[in-house]
Amino acid sequence: MLRNGLEPWHLLIVAIVIILLFGSKKLPEAARALGNSLRILKTEAKAMKDDAVTTVQPLRKSWNHSGENDVQPGDGHS
Repeated sequence: MLRNGLEPWHLLIVAIVIILLFGSKKLPEAARALGNSLRILKTEAKAMKDDAVTTVQPLRKSWNHSGENDVQPGDGHS
């Protein structure tokens, strides 16, 4: 038994319906397009993650080195 009560024969029925809807000639093209879309999504997600890391690192360094601007208790600031 698969998750959420799905049985293997459920997947077989879904596959048959997909073949009937799209036809056997369109399926390879659709699978190729889906693969390309997933590849693009993966590269964009990696680029966003890398961009976030390169943005956060300088902020952490500047935050750690800005000790002279820190307000200390008893400085008269409220």
